[in-house]
Amino acid sequence: MAVPRNALKKWEKVREFALAMPGAAEEFPWGETVAKVNKKVFVFLGVDDGSYPLGITVKLKDESAHAHALTCPGAEPAGYGLGKSGWVSIPLEQKGAPAAELLCDWVEESYRVIAPKRLIAELDAR
Repeated sequence: MAVPRNALKKWEKVREFALAMPGAAEEFPWGETVAKVNKKVFVFLGVDDGSYPLGITVKLKDESAHAHALTCPGAEPAGYGLGKSGWVSIPLEQKGAPAAELLCDWVEESYRVIAPKRLIAELDAR
């Protein structure tokens, strides 16, 4: 199944944004794309080959951001018990999916929850 172009564009923007964070690195555990900082995942990007619907999973500790994310079409607490820790899975292919800018805000929040203080200071200094 072909990935909708606008969803793929959002996914690519979010990926680029995530990898531009201080100390961020891209890895491919379980055949999925993730962005890590300090060896810890701060955004799960899934796969972009069309084998699974495009989406991202971020950790949102801020209650209003978390609640907002869950109002997106198809969004849900992440599986494997991660939802209990604030992780939210947000599909990108559904009608009404969030704009890339909002997704990037959530990626940054997720990064700030996971990253060490010195890297957050570096981000704030930009």
